[in-house]
Amino acid sequence: MTTSNQGVASQRHKAAPAVLVLEDGRTFRGRAYGAAGVTFGEAVFSTGMTGYQETLTDPSYHRQVVVMTAPHVGNTGVNDEDPESKRIWVSGYVVRDPARVPSNWRARRSLDEELRSQGVVGISGVDTRALTRHLRERGAMRVGIFSGNALPDEGTMLAEVRQAPEMKGASLFEEVATKETYVVPAIGAKKFTVAAVDLGIKGMTPHRMAERGIEVHVLPATATAEDVYAVNPDGVFFSNGPGDPATADGPVAVMQEVLARKTPLFGICFGNQILGRALGFGTYKLKYGHRGINQPVQDRTTGKVEVTAHNHGFAVDAPLDKVSETPYGRAEVSHVCLNDQVVEGLHLLDQPAFSVQYHPEAAAGPHDAAYLFDRFVSLMEGQRA
Repeated sequence: MTTSNQGVASQRHKAAPAVLVLEDGRTFRGRAYGAAGVTFGEAVFSTGMTGYQETLTDPSYHRQVVVMTAPHVGNTGVNDEDPESKRIWVSGYVVRDPARVPSNWRARRSLDEELRSQGVVGISGVDTRALTRHLRERGAMRVGIFSGNALPDEGTMLAEVRQAPEMKGASLFEEVATKETYVVPAIGAKKFTVAAVDLGIKGMTPHRMAERGIEVHVLPATATAEDVYAVNPDGVFFSNGPGDPATADGPVAVMQEVLARKTPLFGICFGNQILGRALGFGTYKLKYGHRGINQPVQDRTTGKVEVTAHNHGFAVDAPLDKVSETPYGRAEVSHVCLNDQVVEGLHLLDQPAFSVQYHPEAAAGPHDAAYLFDRFVSLMEGQRA
């Protein structure tokens, strides 16, 4: 929940005091950045040194307060080309040193102005290095940002933070997904039709498929198997999204129907967790998650190591050292994070289905994993042949 005072002038926002309060009682003081007011969420850190606009507009960050580990943020301002959705989804924003003046030929306004216009409460002047180290040691936790000229006492602020909802058990994907089906046409000659179940999809994802001649029908998160097959798809895609995958029984049931029909299947991030559940694996909450555009992952099918873009706080609990028998054939872990051995991908050996826990659409981020969209095309070509 976010409240803001939209009528306060820019300079006054910058001068207003602000306090960040973690649920374990640790506090950080700074100055208001963006809208002044009160906001709550889960405190997480992102290690990307660029791409803050894509981060802010990624629906997977719904109900999270993002701490930027890069010390200087906002230097390229905000443009109208890079957003991954129609709005900012983070519930709060934490930076150390905001840019005073944006400098980029595409910039239309400053980041501070954009945050204020969308009512996003932030804080600047915080020792984000200390805050990140604290979250890495203690884990992601609930947090509140309070700003303005009439701040409550710390005891009151802490009590309000501890009353905020936790991320574990939160069902959020329907809140960020499209309500109506829409179509992203193929670029050039149409080769395939894909039904994409929107659980919080980023705009660049259907664009990457369209670049490969795919017409993408983006369906609401509540889509049934009948809705999926009504578009006569050559393949089915399940997107990224926010919240706890343990709450996503509906999408799991739809994916199980797709697996039963042996339709080529690709999942990203939340979609990877949905595939894990559909195959019978469990999911669990990571201590502090993976967020940023510099995470090393190994594709175990090729041995190649990729630098990848991540945004996930949950993971699939699947064995790394063996092939698993599932109701849909044999499955194994295809990708693994080299920092902590977290499962970063799954694939089936007996039918055309795979998923990854990270973001190969590279918005923002490296392009090492772009081949995964080509792998999806190859599955559809093989099925058609």
